Parts: sequence; C-alpha cells; structure tokens
Amino acid sequence: MPEGDSVWKLARRLDRQLAGQVVARSDFRVPRLATRDLGGRTVLGHDTHGKHLLTRFSATDSSPAATLHSHLKMDGSWSTLAPGKRLPGRVQPHVRLVLALEDRRTVHGIRLHDLDLVATDREHDLVGHLGPDPLRADWDADEASRRLGADPARPLVSALLDQRSMAGLGNLWANELAFLTGVSPWTPVGDVDVDRLVARAAGMLRHSATVDGAYQVTTGSSAKGDDHWVVGRQRQGCRRCGGPVSTVEEIPGDAANRWTWWCAACQPGPGPDARVRRGAGGGPPRRSTRSSRGRP
Repeated sequence: MPEGDSVWKLARRLDRQLAGQVVARSDFRVPRLATRDLGGRTVLGHDTHGKHLLTRFSATDSSPAATLHSHLKMDGSWSTLAPGKRLPGRVQPHVRLVLALEDRRTVHGIRLHDLDLVATDREHDLVGHLGPDPLRADWDADEASRRLGADPARPLVSALLDQRSMAGLGNLWANELAFLTGVSPWTPVGDVDVDRLVARAAGMLRHSATVDGAYQVTTGSSAKGDDHWVVGRQRQGCRRCGGPVSTVEEIPGDAANRWTWWCAACQPGPGPDARVRRGAGGGPPRRSTRSSRGRP
C-alpha cells in the first residue's frame, strides 16, 4: 500500500539512481506542464512529506531551482531504464513524464497524480497544508498530538487518515493502530491517549521505512499472512484471539472512510454505524451503515 513509508523508500531509491545526474531533455505528458522544460538541470535529490514526493532540480542561468511535485495515490510508479531499454507497450499510454539523462538512461513517471512544477522556495504552496511527518527532520510530535486531538469526537481512523493532522499514515496504519490501541476504529479520538498513539505511530512508520525486512510489518513477523493483526485477515481471523475479523467497505470519494478491518472481541467500542460523512452537496453529516465481511 503506498503510504508515507512507501514514498520515503522510493525517494531513497531515486536518490541512489538519479542524484547528481543532468537532465538532457524532459517530456511532460500532462497538458498543464506540456511546455515546461527541465533540460540542463541537475537532479539534486528527493524529499518527501507524507505521501507527497518532491524531486529537486538545480537552477539554470535564467530560472531558479525547481521542485517537481508528484503523488502516487494507488497506482503511480517511477521507472529508471538503462540505455536502449523501453517500457512495455501496454504501459506507454500511462506515462506522464519522461526525463532523458545525459548518461543516456531514461526515467519514466507512470500514472503520476497531482504533478506540479514550482520554484523550490515555493514548495510550501504545495505541501504546507500537511501535518507533521515522522520521517522528516522537522517532525513535531507535540504538534501532531495537538492536531489529532483538536476534534475529540472524530472517529479514530478518520483522524489518523487526515493528512493535515499527521502526514504519512494510510489505511493500513490507521487500521493496525486502532487494533494495537485496543479500541474500535470508530472510537472518538478524544477517548484514547493521543500522545501515546502518536509515539507508537511515529515509531512504527520509521521502523517500516528504515529497517530491512520490516516494511509494513506490524506484528513483528514478516511471514506471508502473518504480518498484520487484522488488515487482510477476514479469512484467517484475528491474529491475537483467532476470532472473526469484520470489514466495512469504503464510502466512495470520502477519504475519511476507507475500507476498515477490526476484531470486535479485541476492539470494543462503536461499530461502523458511527461513521460520519458529508451529505451530497456538502450538506450536514449523515451516518453510513453499509458493511460487509467480503474481501475488498
């Protein structure tokens, strides 16, 4: 699942492949950036803020240093090819950016979302709305706790998924953190120890990103089918008690209400009827009760 740790690991891989390389020419395949050119710039490196990737390029004689912003969402990827190599034909229609390097390698951005190119000193315009990120040097745990606890009635998973509160946590982490906290995913966030929750979330995200073999393992065991407590275990059952794992499907278009997994025995508290979403046209919140034990 592409979450903050996924993008951080991607940034480190791209740094190893591209940092210090000079772009010979660029080809943006999105209308808004079609006339922009990165030719002659050096790739300085990559940074992340939550799920957002920032690729930084050197200045030119006529333009300041630039930053390319991209988001993977669920299907984006980057591919660096050796000289003479080509992407499969079925992938070509989904290429949104091509960078031809002076060393004759090519870099392809595939199914990238929210592409933008700004002066590096304007990065804040693109990611300034995001909350603190445990994988950044400017991580601020107190600020993350303050933001998460600002609306104490908000369901726990919805608060964790809000990138404005704490950046980098996606659906996997929100569900597994609710399990490890020992409460229903829809428990009001004000009913849990938010400082402890933030510390646990930050530690797990860092461990996943930086420790070999620990990527998105929440149980301590990387064995297939044994790496999560509840996520994806609706067939196997809860890893702790062996009881059934229930699921409720996402509300389309509502980032606060994604697919949710939980063990009712290990996670007491409100059920999915406590989910709150905005009504059509931005009207008042309404409840959603549609649920399933099926596989998403």
